[in-house]
Amino acid sequence: MAGKVVASRQISTFDFEIVGNDADQNNLWIDPSKIRLRHRIGRGPFGDVWLATRHRATEDYEEYHEVAVKMLHPIKEDSVGVVLSRFDDLFSKCQELECVCRMQGVSMINGKLCFVMKFYEGSIGDNMARLKGGKLSLRDVLRYGADLAQGIMEMHSKEILVLNLKPFNFLLNENDHVILGDIGIPYILLGIPLPSLEMTRRVGTPNYMAPEQWQPEVRGPMSFETDSWGFACSIVEMLTGVQPWSGKSVDEIYKSVVRRQEKPHIPRGLPPAVENVISGCFEYDFRSRPLMEDILYAFRSSQNAVFRDGSWIDPGSIKITERSTCNGYSEWFLLKDGLQVGDVVRSRKPPNSCKPENMEVPEGTIVGLDRDSDQNGYVLVRVHGIHDPLRVNGSTLERVTFGLAAGDWVRLKGEVKKHSPVGILHQVDRDGSVAVGFIGMETLWRGSYSQLQMAETYCVGQFVTLKSDTFSPRFEWPRKRGGEWATGRICQVLSNGCLVVKFPGMLTFGNENSSFLADPAEVKMVSFNTSPGMVKKYQHLEDFHWAVRPLLIALGLFTAMKMGLFVGKRIGRSKIRKGQNHVAPGDCQPLEGHTASNAAWLPPQVANIFKESVTAAPSW
Repeated sequence: MAGKVVASRQISTFDFEIVGNDADQNNLWIDPSKIRLRHRIGRGPFGDVWLATRHRATEDYEEYHEVAVKMLHPIKEDSVGVVLSRFDDLFSKCQELECVCRMQGVSMINGKLCFVMKFYEGSIGDNMARLKGGKLSLRDVLRYGADLAQGIMEMHSKEILVLNLKPFNFLLNENDHVILGDIGIPYILLGIPLPSLEMTRRVGTPNYMAPEQWQPEVRGPMSFETDSWGFACSIVEMLTGVQPWSGKSVDEIYKSVVRRQEKPHIPRGLPPAVENVISGCFEYDFRSRPLMEDILYAFRSSQNAVFRDGSWIDPGSIKITERSTCNGYSEWFLLKDGLQVGDVVRSRKPPNSCKPENMEVPEGTIVGLDRDSDQNGYVLVRVHGIHDPLRVNGSTLERVTFGLAAGDWVRLKGEVKKHSPVGILHQVDRDGSVAVGFIGMETLWRGSYSQLQMAETYCVGQFVTLKSDTFSPRFEWPRKRGGEWATGRICQVLSNGCLVVKFPGMLTFGNENSSFLADPAEVKMVSFNTSPGMVKKYQHLEDFHWAVRPLLIALGLFTAMKMGLFVGKRIGRSKIRKGQNHVAPGDCQPLEGHTASNAAWLPPQVANIFKESVTAAPSW
């Protein structure tokens, strides 16, 4: 076990002392006086890489050999001990791995923390820079891809995320095999305050970062499938010679990957197995991406494939075909829950649905596996009340362990302050251990099923608003004109339970934010059934679209005008009919003089008076 490194009390000088046996060969600490920096050979988001010479001497020999030194950007003094502790853990885990860069120890040079590693002559990125067009042959890409997948899978077996996969970090040994370099540096620095906010929000190199890497505490968590995205970006660059999102700024890449959910372009002409797995790596929701073992299988199975007669064929003359998805779930999502005899299962509900639509198997136990069926596989399920077992496609079932299944909404028992208490279950093992995504955590929370309880389920299309007792929400949330929290519709549910909400009842202009985030622990569902009284029901109707109110006003005005015209015509007709009944024959004939002309507009009795007076007037 490596010796443990701790910071001394002399913080200003950044001195360190070793706790443990100094004679231990696995000792982490390297005397900075034994390292001589020569020149910088690389620069990354977390620091610079230097070519250096290390002096080593014992009683029997003295030697100088080249090493690579990863010099990190300045770290706050109170965080150095945490970084060293994590490096100690990483160092001990990686000593037995063959496909990763050999680490030699840690030092402090010029006031900066440095990781000392074995030096390799070149990388895949260096080779690409020397080639015309900057792209590799398909044969080399398949060979390197298999090596990469093997190395990343080894890292994942030690519970380590790489998070910074790119061609210049894929080193080549003397046998032209890929060695993973710059391993685990972003993972070591997770949650560590960095010099700038721009560095803090990034966990990797922007052109190769998965959507959840940009804001892991909000849009995360990060998991093994996060490395699948970076792997696929690297393979696309090897095939095309063009870096993903080339020419775009960091903000533009963020908008493309996170906001618009765009994907890098995959070149045509690849073996279907490789094209299928690379396409799966670019799924926005990491749960729908393949794991490294799936990627490794696809690359190895395609290494000997040949293109003949317009299709890819393996040496056994078996055509390579794509696997289909089922019920809206990707094939990679379905492969992660391998079923066994004795598992309790139930019908899998459709994605983005709160309730299952077809419960063919409400709950049953697997009593047999059909090994002779197709790749999807069929299982025999015994259901209570049915005599014979049901033969069901395994992709339509989900495993239920201790009453929980992957995808369930759960709540942590007890008080939680650092992160949201409500999240989404990602994994439940048969021994009761679970992995859950919570807002506020950069990686999956791991614990026991006994620490969880079921929570209210949210899905796309539901209307939600903040609870009345929420005074300081985790995320910004708009208000109505009266100061009451606005109601919006869920348009997306992220892997950690974070709700992406739009407000169709609010009209936005220009660069105004049209979508907001919400913590599921702070919201409540709104519907016609939960809206008391006609006023609340009408207000909920306005939440469906901003045009509801002006449309209803316009409709009301139009109806009022129509009613006014209709009533006016009826009144006019009734007056005309009433007037005709009281006027004597000949009363409507034209009269001479001003008075006679006005008499037609007077009531009949008054008009007769004027007529009589005109008739009685003496003739001069």
